[in-house]
Amino acid sequence: MVSVDAILLAGGRATRVDGATKPLFEVNGTTLLHAAIAAVRSHGAQRIVVAAPVLADDLDVEWVREDPPFGGPVAGIVAALGRVRADEVYVLACDLPTARAAVDLLPDEMTPDADGACLDDGRRQWLIGRYRTGALREAASALPDDGRDASMRALLGGLRITAIAADESLTRDVDTWDDLTQARSSTRPTARGGVMTESRTLPPEALNDWSAALAERFDLAEGDIPISLILDLARDVANGVARPAAPLSAFVAGLVAGRAGGSPADTEAAVAAVVEMARGWENR
Repeated sequence: MVSVDAILLAGGRATRVDGATKPLFEVNGTTLLHAAIAAVRSHGAQRIVVAAPVLADDLDVEWVREDPPFGGPVAGIVAALGRVRADEVYVLACDLPTARAAVDLLPDEMTPDADGACLDDGRRQWLIGRYRTGALREAASALPDDGRDASMRALLGGLRITAIAADESLTRDVDTWDDLTQARSSTRPTARGGVMTESRTLPPEALNDWSAALAERFDLAEGDIPISLILDLARDVANGVARPAAPLSAFVAGLVAGRAGGSPADTEAAVAAVVEMARGWENR
């Protein structure tokens, strides 16, 4: 039987929430740290190593810190690997309100042809994964400075990683105060311990009404606002780059189309150019 441990990452600077301790944020009556621990425990994790300063004294976990601190997630993983004893290891960031549902998607054991598996919502979510401990140690040993400031791609890019398709609602972490507010308002536990996400997306008819109102306010013709094209652009950029890049990219596409003449063809060409950039962004 394959044994499994877990590495939880909870020691970042959290600059976008003014240095607050994100793993202790409460969502649905539990902290993000407790949610992460419960998620990996539910899938058999025996030893849980948390890469962070000690955040609570009453948890059955081991604490470890990269030296010097704040060296990034890879440095945290490298520091924690020394405490791992199992054949395989979960790696999970402690800023995920949907930790249980996300971990549920990961395989309970690696297939012979894989070194690991992680969720993929259009981008590889390396910090929601399960990996062979030996393969992870070998990859870590090749990094300089114990992984300080290294990217997850530098650590895992050479391994055989299985991508597990996941909806973005399961990989949405808490980076900002707005993210925390949204997490508290849009997720709730299910009877099986997972989560249900309540869509905050406008229904099509409301989006059409808003589009019509914009057209009337700014004297635009029917067809000047290509809703499907814009939504597809936002989706591709959010998946290929990052969610906050989506509205910025839509603005830039509109600006480029306007400078080119503003015809529907100009808009389509500008959107296509942005989407092409977004799809190649992760491999740049």
